Amino acid sequence: MAMSEAFSAHTATLLAQAEATCDARGAKLTELRREVLGLILDAPGPTGAYDLLDRLRARRGTAAPPTVYRALDFLQEQGLVHRIQSLAAFVGCVEEHGHRHAAQFLICRGCGQVTEIEDHELAHALAAAAARVGFAVAEATIEAVGVCRACQKEGRRGAAPEPAQIPNSGGRVAGPHR
Repeated sequence: MAMSEAFSAHTATLLAQAEATCDARGAKLTELRREVLGLILDAPGPTGAYDLLDRLRARRGTAAPPTVYRALDFLQEQGLVHRIQSLAAFVGCVEEHGHRHAAQFLICRGCGQVTEIEDHELAHALAAAAARVGFAVAEATIEAVGVCRACQKEGRRGAAPEPAQIPNSGGRVAGPHR
């Protein structure tokens, strides 16, 4: 069985889009890179590099940290994943049109849910503020920590969990990319 067959139908569709995006750019989505992307896309929430390493080892029998990090570097360069710095984790971002965009994340400190938004006004406001002080923004990732609607309704307003305390099953990447 091919590695890509082990993914959900939705993820298989996204992997095909990612491959087309890479082909159009002259980049190669190798089987390993495809598998790492598939693991990220199939995950219920942000996924750390060592979680990916463990899952690759379970699937392949062997994998080394440099292998995973090289695959993640490629996927970030191609705009197929975003790194959420505060969680030391990755989320997929495969779009039909393959355009790159500023990453903006809302991270719930109550349940760990991560929602990606694409607010052009926010990106323009940041670029304008930077320009006022003579700075040109090349790329930006915004991570806002707060409390989601569901946690507000349930009265959960706890302290921001440490990345290791956020269960992988607690987050969902919402928005136009998933």
